[in-house]
Amino acid sequence: MRVVIVDDHPLVRKGLIAVLESEKEVEVVGVSESVEDAMTLIAQTEPDLAIVDIRLGDRTGFELVEHFGDMPCRFIMLTSSAAEFDVRRAEESGAFGYVLKDSMPEELLLAIKMVDRGRKYFDQGLMEVLIRKEADDPLEKLTPKEREVLIALGEGLSNGAMAKKLTISEFTVKKHVSRIFQKLNLNDRTQAALYAQSRGMTAYSPPEDRKEENLDPTGTKV
Repeated sequence: MRVVIVDDHPLVRKGLIAVLESEKEVEVVGVSESVEDAMTLIAQTEPDLAIVDIRLGDRTGFELVEHFGDMPCRFIMLTSSAAEFDVRRAEESGAFGYVLKDSMPEELLLAIKMVDRGRKYFDQGLMEVLIRKEADDPLEKLTPKEREVLIALGEGLSNGAMAKKLTISEFTVKKHVSRIFQKLNLNDRTQAALYAQSRGMTAYSPPEDRKEENLDPTGTKV
C-alpha cells in the first residue's frame, strides 16, 4: 500500500514514518505539511491512502478529502480533536477513517488494514457520536458550506475575511449567515460565535474587524 502523510508537525510526521516503515506492506511515498502542497503531492503520486491531520494552518484536511473525492485514494483523519463536529464532518466528507493522535500505533495500523480492505474505521470511543439520532442536532440542518461559515463566525471573521478564506463572494457569505441565523434560531453574529465555540467547532480568536457592518437584503445586520 502506497501512503502519503499530511501533517504540519515535524515530530508527528517523523513518528508516523517510523510506525509505517515497520510494516512491509506499507510504503510512504510522500510527506506534506500543508493543504496546497498535499494537493500537488497526491495528484503526482496517486497513493492508495492519505493519513491527514484536520488542522493544517488556517485550512483543514477535509479540503483534501473533498477535493479528491473522485480518486481511488482513501483518507484517514489522524487528529487530536474528539469534537462531534469534526467526527461528523469526516464521515460526511467521505473519509474512511478517524483515529485520535493519543491512540496506540497498533490502532492506527489496524485502521490502515481495515481501510485497505474497503472498510471504514472510526475511533471506538467516538462511535456513539455517529449513531446518535441526527434529527435532534440543529447542526444537521446546515449545509457543509454553512458549517464552514459558522466556524468562521466563531473565529470572529468579518464577511470580507470569510469571503477570502472560503473563496466565495461577500454576497454569498451574507446569504449563508442569514440562513445560519434562521436555521439555528440565532439573533446576531455574537450568538453565532458563542454557539460555534460551545460546540467545539473552533477556538476563540478576536474579531479581525468589528467596524464592518453587513446588512442582508432586508436591512438586517448579519
